[in-house]
Amino acid sequence: MPSTCRPYRLSDAEALVSLWTLCGLTRPWNDPYLDIERKTGVDANGLLVLEDDSRLIGAVMVGYDGHRGWINYLTVHPDHRRRGLGRALMAAAEQRLGELGCPKVNLQVRASNQEAVAFYRRIGYSVDDVVSMGRRIQNDS
Repeated sequence: MPSTCRPYRLSDAEALVSLWTLCGLTRPWNDPYLDIERKTGVDANGLLVLEDDSRLIGAVMVGYDGHRGWINYLTVHPDHRRRGLGRALMAAAEQRLGELGCPKVNLQVRASNQEAVAFYRRIGYSVDDVVSMGRRIQNDS
């Protein structure tokens, strides 16, 4: 059975958090279950998963704020990388954003994640001359 990209379902929670953890996307200060709940609470179709043989092997979180689109939590299981699945997930994310009228996509990558930076460069993304800033207004712990 070929890989299928589809919206997240509640029954995907354990597999998705396991995938994020395996791929190093979770952080102690972010509760991944709460991140899923927050996302699906405001945009149930903005969390896409990639399934192969009923096994969750990839995911991407897509958001649009009316000005820019955002990509978060893009990942593909290590055993399934280098097969174009990350590109396929990004294409699905960009298609969704395009359908919403989004003119530009932004994403943030940890500076230490050079593999991800290289991936995004290969698919046409470039570094913007901006400073990324943040401030926590809720603690997950």
